[in-house]
Amino acid sequence: MVRENGLVHVYTGDGKGKTTCALGLSMRAWGNGRKVCFIQFMKKGENYGEVKAMDNCPGIDHFQYGSGDFVYKGKVKEEDLRQAQEGLKHAQEATRSGEYDMVVLDEIVITMFFDVFPEEDVLDIIRQKHPRVELVLTGRRAPQSIMDAADYVTEMMARKHPYDRGVMARKGVEF
Repeated sequence: MVRENGLVHVYTGDGKGKTTCALGLSMRAWGNGRKVCFIQFMKKGENYGEVKAMDNCPGIDHFQYGSGDFVYKGKVKEEDLRQAQEGLKHAQEATRSGEYDMVVLDEIVITMFFDVFPEEDVLDIIRQKHPRVELVLTGRRAPQSIMDAADYVTEMMARKHPYDRGVMARKGVEF
């Protein structure tokens, strides 16, 4: 199989669908015989539907790093920091090794806003990735430096959401 140069995707913004887009790309890659590493930051222990789906796709390796608790800016718990550092190390290894055709770093963008680790750490992942790795970054509030380093930038814009009317997240649609 001919493998072209991998590009960098960023899915950001306040609208719904960032993780969903990354999952769609992962499924497309997997369906075409590509090996995918899907690393989720600040998510752990939740019974997300996408986790169940990925667990049934040999060739998609899925990992979660987080305490399972909600993270607040300026009040990041020690366990969240420890988990994030572990996830960052794993992300560096996965993107540099060439073992994977696609690496998704789900919610890595928002970790910078929460001061879990600096932009420079994420920029290093982008700069030092294996040339063939397709790299996908998701999360709200992407800094300009990350968007500048990407090949694709898609900003999800929230125009209307049922949550604004009190409709809570629904299993099979939002999680």
